[in-house]
Amino acid sequence: MRFSTILSAAVAAGPIVASAAGQMGFALGNKKSDGTCKESSDYKADFAALSKETGSKIVRVYAASDCDVAQLILPAAKSAGFQVILGIWPDTDESFEADKAAVVDNAPKFKDQVYAITVGSESLYRGNFTGPQLLSKIQDVKSAVGKGFKVGTADSWNKYADGTADAVIQSGSVDILLCNAFSYWQGQVLSNATGSFYDDIFQAFGHVQEKAGGTDKIELWVGETGWPTDGDMYQHAQPGVKEASTFYSQAVCGMVDWGFNVFFFEAFDEEWKPHAVGEDGSVADETSWGAMSADRKAKYNLKC
Repeated sequence: MRFSTILSAAVAAGPIVASAAGQMGFALGNKKSDGTCKESSDYKADFAALSKETGSKIVRVYAASDCDVAQLILPAAKSAGFQVILGIWPDTDESFEADKAAVVDNAPKFKDQVYAITVGSESLYRGNFTGPQLLSKIQDVKSAVGKGFKVGTADSWNKYADGTADAVIQSGSVDILLCNAFSYWQGQVLSNATGSFYDDIFQAFGHVQEKAGGTDKIELWVGETGWPTDGDMYQHAQPGVKEASTFYSQAVCGMVDWGFNVFFFEAFDEEWKPHAVGEDGSVADETSWGAMSADRKAKYNLKC
């Protein structure tokens, strides 16, 4: 769909149009470039770089117990004036219980720093749970952490748009939903990447608001989007610094300027990650998705 068409559709679709500038956040890994766990000093340095280069004051992490991230990042966030969305990985019983325990142990001590808690990251997309099964995990966490915390999940845009997540949306149990959308992984040419991204997000947000019964029932964020600066071409999507910078300024900053909250994937390159293979057999390199290099140097202008 052409970008101009997306703009026209968005303006016409009143329920999903926001006002004032949104928040920009960043997905943040918990490992150093060599694959070892980050320490408190690393998170402090991460926050200093993000604050300087982007002005952002919020990050999201994925598994609260892994590398003791909840225990280490929350005090650092307090010192730096940041907030954190803590993640719980429910896909195995072991990870679910460990992450839940880490959140229960640490979140009450740092209520001002915990923006929200997500249970699952693309669990529906991977087919690891049905909507009702994921809802049960979310409700378990809500009960465990008690009042005063926003709890929800993060998943791919199409799992919201196609009804897979309806049980979660309509339950009245979720406070926040994060919606991931990657034009790059859809193999889009750069000229269509912004329009494709907007189309995906508006389909998802529109469906959520319809099923939730209003625009103010569930807080919505773009949970992940981004563009790699290096690696192999994925279908028609070309990685590169120029391409990533264009997507960031047009798609990401455009969404924020429109009043929507966005998490960019990701803050820093994660050189330790192994190469993977995409669904079509193409190489899927996830080592160069950072807005900044592993040594915390901005690759392009990160101020919207």
